Amino acid sequence: MVRTCILFHCILASLSLIAGLLSSAALVAEDSAAVRFGYDVRPVLSDKCFRCHGPDQSTRATELRLDDEQSAKQNRGDETAIVAFQPDQSDLIRRITSIDPAVRMPPPDSGLSLSAAEVTTLTDWVSQGAHWAGHWAFEPLPDVSSASSAHDVIDQLVEKRRQAAGLQAAPPADRRTLLRRLAFDVTGLPPSADEIDAFISDAAPDAWSRRIDERLASPAYGERWGRVWLDMARYTDVTASWLNNTQNAWRYRDWVIQAFNQDRPYDEFVRLQLAADEMADVAIEDLPALGYMGLSPTYWKELRLAPELIRVIVADEWDERIDTVSRSLLGLTVSCARCHEHKFDPVSMDDYYALAGIFASTQQTNRLLLPKDEAAVVNAARKQVAALETKLKGLKAETTEHQQISQRIADIKASTPHYNAASAHVVEFSSVYVMQDGPDATKIEYREGEARELPLFPRGNPTIEGKPIQRRFLTALSPDESVPLNHQSGRLDLANAIFQKSAPLAARVIVNRVWAQHFGKGLSRTPSDFGAQGNPPSHPELLDYLAAQLIAHNWSLKWLHREILLSKTWQQGSSVEAAASQMASEKDPENRLLWRQNPRRLDIEMWRDAMLAASRRLDRTVGGPPFQLTDNQQVRRTLYGVVDRHDLNGMLRTFDFPEPSAHSPERLPTITPLQQLFSLNAEFVSVQAATIAEQLAGISADEERVTECYRRCFGRRPSDAERNLGIRFLAVDDPSQRQERLQDYAHSLLGLNEFLFVD
Repeated sequence: MVRTCILFHCILASLSLIAGLLSSAALVAEDSAAVRFGYDVRPVLSDKCFRCHGPDQSTRATELRLDDEQSAKQNRGDETAIVAFQPDQSDLIRRITSIDPAVRMPPPDSGLSLSAAEVTTLTDWVSQGAHWAGHWAFEPLPDVSSASSAHDVIDQLVEKRRQAAGLQAAPPADRRTLLRRLAFDVTGLPPSADEIDAFISDAAPDAWSRRIDERLASPAYGERWGRVWLDMARYTDVTASWLNNTQNAWRYRDWVIQAFNQDRPYDEFVRLQLAADEMADVAIEDLPALGYMGLSPTYWKELRLAPELIRVIVADEWDERIDTVSRSLLGLTVSCARCHEHKFDPVSMDDYYALAGIFASTQQTNRLLLPKDEAAVVNAARKQVAALETKLKGLKAETTEHQQISQRIADIKASTPHYNAASAHVVEFSSVYVMQDGPDATKIEYREGEARELPLFPRGNPTIEGKPIQRRFLTALSPDESVPLNHQSGRLDLANAIFQKSAPLAARVIVNRVWAQHFGKGLSRTPSDFGAQGNPPSHPELLDYLAAQLIAHNWSLKWLHREILLSKTWQQGSSVEAAASQMASEKDPENRLLWRQNPRRLDIEMWRDAMLAASRRLDRTVGGPPFQLTDNQQVRRTLYGVVDRHDLNGMLRTFDFPEPSAHSPERLPTITPLQQLFSLNAEFVSVQAATIAEQLAGISADEERVTECYRRCFGRRPSDAERNLGIRFLAVDDPSQRQERLQDYAHSLLGLNEFLFVD
């Protein structure tokens, strides 16, 4: 036990070291060539100036707007905020450099201040002509036609930034590390020791590219990347809803897995999730895609509550859908405009209620996975059965009629083909209305097939109706024309607008998410906020290049994975010592310039699955109903464990699984004592260690046992020191203790950093 505790103290120390590397620091500039408005200037203005001089009229201190070029450069008597090429004549520069508290901006009592670097940025920008541009995330993508392969361009653009900062790239990782990193990145599962040995001995020029293609073709790829998407889609098997039955939620999860494995174009993947029911000739197999909308939270609506309160609750549900869709697909916080104009981004209240009308025209439902004509027959039969069952409940003593109705119910079910066909929790085109229904109750009515335009609710209060708002797309993403979203519910129109009017933004967002999974952090560190308050990308040229190429390659995510994995940037080693560590750590402690690969802790799903793989118990069956993670005899992938929105499994919660009731942009690893206690004491870990010990019971030599444990856990042979330490640990005087000692040894290896991290 003492030895095990020492091992876990080492784990804790290593985790703390990695956390320390994430301290904030200024990124070294590329060249001082041109200051870019979208990347360099607007974020400063947004952080420090927009509160009083931004788009929200309710908080604007004066008529001066620094989010608008015309206003910022307008002469206001004896003052002009920005005079191109003349910082000494610009009131903005005068005020941000003043030492007089009565003149200085931001005002001292605001709690805001500009750093010296930010003052220099604004001054240089004005000196260079104060050229205005749109927000970086909204700009069109450049022409990226190139004779070079995308992975070569990745390396060129990353190296350009490194050289400008005087940094060197780390040497390539060794082959064992590369294959282990590839396997976890693409499939979420470790490679076997035999696979690693085969790769190390494979001298063919295409050895690496073949391994990439093999992993991308594995069904486990869809499971690994499907889980990434499900985090954003706030997937749950149990919604904790007061009304909805979501026993078939797993069909949506399985559809996502299959879509990734089929490499469905990303634009098609999203369209189906938003509006499969409104698309022509959609396959029955694609209807579960609507679970993206159908699994959104629904809140308690006691129908004896006042209509005004019910309206607020329903409006909260619309707000959640707007937030999930806008943040996951567009990287925009549109829901901030529910009660007032967005304080930082060009999103108005009109924009918000234009989208809210779409979700007010949508109802959650359970839908049969049958052709429409067959589904209509079954639905009619179900209505008859429901009416008869209601009547049956009222029968007390009338035994004869009771028996007759029971027989009729049985006959209807037996005579209706597919009566018990599978269903999926989805949405359909049907408007939601809340109204008074008698003196003591509220009525919620769903009017099938009826679109609804919402009024603007002043201050977000749905009991006060303002002007009517037509359903349309965001003005900032369609500045030249109003794009109506008025076909049926408008969901299909919305999906089309996302990939027609805002394709550059949508592409940047998904590229950044994929990059983050391969490097630990995205090019932008705020994956679901590409607005003015978001973090500009460290490599804007690279993000734009990959976004444009993704569109050119028919939105193929497998293409994007392949190019990233082929790049030398991804293949770098993670060792700090390998890349002039002292200088690199001082200049770029967050590794934003990618001078090495980032070591990453495995997600809980990967860690649990890796333990099952080490014990040779992992069931790789793809898809199907969920199981309870509390059952330690279950050996399916963790992805298939029940996710309960109301009562999340303790193991998932302990290891940073995201809250399933809301969109999750990324997982933020924590270090807690509970994690260490789980590793030491959890029955699941003990069961895997015991299984390994049982499987190695037939090996008599301790040296061979140690070697096999290392190959199972780490895909390598132990060093001489590790082997000798293991042999000494396994040595016992009492033969009856051999198995227990071997189990303890396997348990300790499952908790080592080398098992828990991927380099």
